[in-house]
Amino acid sequence: MEIKTTRFGSVGIDPGDIFLFPDGMPGMEECRHWVLLADAENDCLGWLQSTTRPELAFAVVSPRRFVSDYQVRIFRSEMVPLQLRNVQDAQVLVIVNKSGPTLTVNLKAPLLFNVERCLGRQVVVNDGQPLQFAITPKHLQLRKSA
Repeated sequence: MEIKTTRFGSVGIDPGDIFLFPDGMPGMEECRHWVLLADAENDCLGWLQSTTRPELAFAVVSPRRFVSDYQVRIFRSEMVPLQLRNVQDAQVLVIVNKSGPTLTVNLKAPLLFNVERCLGRQVVVNDGQPLQFAITPKHLQLRKSA
C-alpha cells in the first residue's frame, strides 16, 4: 500500500503496520490512522505519519533517551482503548517540538502504543512530570528540517 506524504513523498507501507487511534489525536480527532516511519538519517528518531493527511507527521523519540527514570502514570481508564492490562506493556514515544533554536520533548502527553494490536493513543499523564524537557544537540542530532 502506498501513502502520500508532504515530507517523505510517496511511501510504501504494509497495511498491518497502520496504528488505529480510536479517538484520533487531540485537535485532530478525525485522524485515526497513523504509521510509524524510521528516519533515514537518525536511528533514534521516528516519524508518526498520518495515513489520511499527507501534511501531518510528528517527530517522535523514546522519552527514556533523555529522562532515564521516565514513567507514565495514567488512570486505568486511559488504557482501555489500547486493550492493555498494564501500562508497562505499552511502547512509549514522545513528540519532539521545535521552538526557535530549542528542541523539546513533550513529557506530559506521551504516545502509547499496543504494538500487538496496532492501537495507539496520546494521553496526558497525571503526575509531576515536567511539561517539556529541553534537548541539546548532544542528546540527538536532528536535521535542520526537523
